[in-house]
Amino acid sequence: MTAYDIAARLPAIDELRKRCKALAVLERIIDGGAPYYGYTSRWGRNEAAFMSNGSGDEWAIVFTSHGTFIRVFDHESAMSPYRDADHELWPGLLDGLPEAFHPQVAEPAFCDDTGQFIATAVLWRLKEDNRWRAGNGIDFPPLLGPYDDVGPDGSGMLDILLDDIVDRFVEFCGDYYEIEVDRMAVAHIVEYRPLTDAVVRALNPQLTVAMAQEDLAAIGYPVAAP
Repeated sequence: MTAYDIAARLPAIDELRKRCKALAVLERIIDGGAPYYGYTSRWGRNEAAFMSNGSGDEWAIVFTSHGTFIRVFDHESAMSPYRDADHELWPGLLDGLPEAFHPQVAEPAFCDDTGQFIATAVLWRLKEDNRWRAGNGIDFPPLLGPYDDVGPDGSGMLDILLDDIVDRFVEFCGDYYEIEVDRMAVAHIVEYRPLTDAVVRALNPQLTVAMAQEDLAAIGYPVAAP
């Protein structure tokens, strides 16, 4: 799987935003600590979703007035800028990137201490565009081995945002948290239906909507009327 494969399967911007918010809400309900999946409706003038596995792998999705920019970093990828002393990006990674997204390449959160943009995969979509795009003519290196499930550029880390997101999240909870979660409750949130105490308690009996209200407001997820 590469950025080109992911670009062909990602949903439209509005649906992607809802899925990102859903992941952040699910994470908040189940764990409540430092989030694996997060979302903020106050990323400067924009909104942004984040993933960090705590081991150096991460992605960020920035929703701007012009469209959406996606940055992925896989620290073990052969495409990592850290493969050489100059920290140069893999050839083609930003080829064709619209000027509207150039500020994201200079975003300090996505750069090293010298101001160099650090990424192994980049995707984008303008609001008026009809599909997701990645850099032109990227020549990807071979996979690291038979168990490399995120692709040569790490873009496979975005696969939880594809159409089988409910099943992927249930599987994620089993693998990462070693718990079984209520699939219907997960589906309720992924479908972006207003959150209720019943749904919250199906995932975490110790939590209520009111207890998570501040985080839900920061994410911008709808809550059912009392």
